[in-house]
Amino acid sequence: MTELIAFINTFQKIDSKTEEAVREFFREESFKKNDFIIEEGKVCSKIYFIKSGLVRRFFYNEGDEVTKWIYTDHQFITSLSSFFEQKESIELFQACEKTTVYSLSYADEQTLLEYPLFAKFHISLLRLYLSKLNEFHHFYKLMNASERYQYLLESFPQIVARAKLKHIASLIDVSQETLSRIRASII
Repeated sequence: MTELIAFINTFQKIDSKTEEAVREFFREESFKKNDFIIEEGKVCSKIYFIKSGLVRRFFYNEGDEVTKWIYTDHQFITSLSSFFEQKESIELFQACEKTTVYSLSYADEQTLLEYPLFAKFHISLLRLYLSKLNEFHHFYKLMNASERYQYLLESFPQIVARAKLKHIASLIDVSQETLSRIRASII
């Protein structure tokens, strides 16, 4: 749980009482490659911190899988609208390799939010994620496929190094063949 505590402390230093509560409420879980962590049509009851592994977030569009993002070590994942509103998920999260997470149930999150330092961390993290998401959507839509791949390569090299090419191609909205040409032109 050292990774999670260190991550929290980068946003908000927590005291021993808050750390003890974090250690009490987060649970370690493991998923095998291809296991679904969050499923479409089911209420997402947990938020997860990836200790180690790779997780793909996607949905189906006319039978095709469309990758929305790929998460790596030391990132939080959840189906936001499903978890925060406790309604059915419109997306799936799947382990792309053996993945170990620390999970926090919705009920336990509500309890942890009663700890002022955890609440401050929670707000800081949400603000950062919302800001980064806003920037990402703004700039990503303005980029062509080659620029999107270059952006991933520079900003998220761990995704490019670890994810399947078909998932990266879906993420940047190109065919695998086009991705191969983009990659060849960079080398």
